[in-house]
Amino acid sequence: MKIVVGLSGGVDSSVTAYLLKQQGHDVVALFMRNWNDASVTLEDECPWIEDSNDALMVAQKLGIPFQVIDMSDLYKERIVDYMFAEYERGRTPNPDVLCNREVKFDVFMKTAMSLGADKVATGHYARVNSTFDENGKEIFHLLAGQDNNKDQSYFLCQLSQDQLSKALFPIGELTKPQVREIAKEIGLVTADKKDSQGLCFIGKVSLPQFLQQQLVPKEGEIVEIFKDSPLFSQEKPEFSSKEEELEFLSQKINYKKSDGKVIGKHQGAQFFTIGQSKGLGIGGHKESCFIISRDMENNILFVGEGHQFPGLLKKALKIDNSELHWVREDMRLKNGESMEVMARFRYRQPLQKAILYQFENAFYIEFEEEQSAIAEGQFASWYIGDELIGSGVIS
Repeated sequence: MKIVVGLSGGVDSSVTAYLLKQQGHDVVALFMRNWNDASVTLEDECPWIEDSNDALMVAQKLGIPFQVIDMSDLYKERIVDYMFAEYERGRTPNPDVLCNREVKFDVFMKTAMSLGADKVATGHYARVNSTFDENGKEIFHLLAGQDNNKDQSYFLCQLSQDQLSKALFPIGELTKPQVREIAKEIGLVTADKKDSQGLCFIGKVSLPQFLQQQLVPKEGEIVEIFKDSPLFSQEKPEFSSKEEELEFLSQKINYKKSDGKVIGKHQGAQFFTIGQSKGLGIGGHKESCFIISRDMENNILFVGEGHQFPGLLKKALKIDNSELHWVREDMRLKNGESMEVMARFRYRQPLQKAILYQFENAFYIEFEEEQSAIAEGQFASWYIGDELIGSGVIS
């Protein structure tokens, strides 16, 4: 097959290209340049130049054609602008999930197909296979990577059947140490290169600094809410339906300044996220304080002390039907139906036992155990066994 590899200049995509070449495919490497603005990177050198040089050296070593494609305008519009808009709304977006849906497996994939590719491969720790249903229709399955420490299926949770039909993840069967070992054996320059910690494809950018350079700082108050607040001791009402109960369980508490005590100042609620404890500059507490809510209108951060603070914990979350995505369309729930799954709403979060509920007005996930720091704008994803079958944006 003719396969286009998204070569990022890291060890994972380097080994991906090598494995495909070994299997006898016609491999072409494309490097995506997604960011032009060096003013917001953390280091003096321009990271994408370093990465594209590494990618070029890998392509030369493997003897495969290499090309750089500039996607920076598209990336800014679809990922960066969206990200800022979400932060300003008081939501917590995941740029990596969006980058896969909007860039790598959309525009990049279409570019690859226009070059005559049969498939597109990336260095994700995930797997894809397919089966046929009783009507002979091919169904694609997105599976977790074999390496539990590195499984990246969560970042692919918004892909469609069509996108999966053209996707390959050759290192999904391997562990990270095995990937590095292969890279060392064949003498790839990326063998010992550190994993990128920055935003998807922008390079070495820390999110708080990136946000601060783009969103206007505005001083506001930090208000501490206390464990014994009457807000947490309200009796659970009687519910006339499961939907009513789930709506209650997933609702956020609207705190007011008068519910607590002003204990500090911050430079803008849009720079922070639910569950965050770093960067608040709060002292004088036995345990760390965590952000439990943000009032965007009045620019107030509400915090509570300790991991088990009641305002952090919730049994259920809600997803608007318009922001619901089924990787496995054939498993989509109908109104009134429910399904037992394992779910997560953060990368690396251990999978949690949960039940999905579909109603006409909304979709809910009810967890067996209370969950900490569920934030609006994040993606929840759900699995049966090691197959990711759907996802949605937490509302």
